[in-house]
Amino acid sequence: MLDRLFVLVQYVLPQILISRVAGKLADSRPPATLKNAFIRWFIGRYGVNMSEAAEEDPTRYSSFNDFFTRELKPGLRPVADGEGTLASPVDGVISQLGQIQQDRVFQAKGQSFNLNELLGGDAERARPFVDGQFATIYLAPKDYHRIHMPIAGQLQEMVYVPGRLFSVNPVTAAAVPRLFARNERVVATFETEAGPMAMVMVGAMIVGSVETRWAGVVSPTSGKREVSTSDYRHLASAIHYDRGEEMGRFRLGSTVILLFPKGASRWQSTLKSQSVVKMGQPFGEITPARQETPARR
Repeated sequence: MLDRLFVLVQYVLPQILISRVAGKLADSRPPATLKNAFIRWFIGRYGVNMSEAAEEDPTRYSSFNDFFTRELKPGLRPVADGEGTLASPVDGVISQLGQIQQDRVFQAKGQSFNLNELLGGDAERARPFVDGQFATIYLAPKDYHRIHMPIAGQLQEMVYVPGRLFSVNPVTAAAVPRLFARNERVVATFETEAGPMAMVMVGAMIVGSVETRWAGVVSPTSGKREVSTSDYRHLASAIHYDRGEEMGRFRLGSTVILLFPKGASRWQSTLKSQSVVKMGQPFGEITPARQETPARR
């Protein structure tokens, strides 16, 4: 009953207003006593493991967002090596993973969403991933919230897609149709040795914003809530990131959806729904045929 009420309330809340205000507060510099008290409450409420943080003292962070996007100690998340190995892009819990059924991506029991819609409504952008592989990873409030490359790749395109800001926790994912294709999101596509790869960073209730290394904080252009696209394919100096390199972060947490084309990759056989993953651990591998094919330029 409480779960149903939690979901229903989200339909009537001013999601965007609440989330934008939360983002501004998280970025603000309130009195140290207030900021420190809230961070300590958050650590206790969600069980944040500060022994993993490069800066363990919560009072040393200048704002809540500085704390939330904290860096980990060097070497704490070794990145899986080996030719053709895919590394987990984040710390989190796998919501779902498997094969895309034509253009439908599985969300939860009885729920799926359209690949084209997820990627911003462009059929050509979605076409390479039809019948491909997907993995949806949920980042809980306690998790490390920087996003890393599962494989080396050259940035091709970034798409900002406006939308709702439902919570993305398991309760809501099971109840709200097309959740990940309805929420605000940032789609980044890369060319890799496995062919095209898409990383979809999904916003959620209370998420202040998504930040990328190449564009900074991604937000609606001039306040307009419409799909906007940035093309990086013809830059004089290509934007390239190695496997394990940071490519973005959530300023308050959410979900990453990873997409590969049909036959390009396979996930680790031990991974399944509700598997806990850490950034850098082996997540899958490129199929042998793809390893022999150089990435397109």
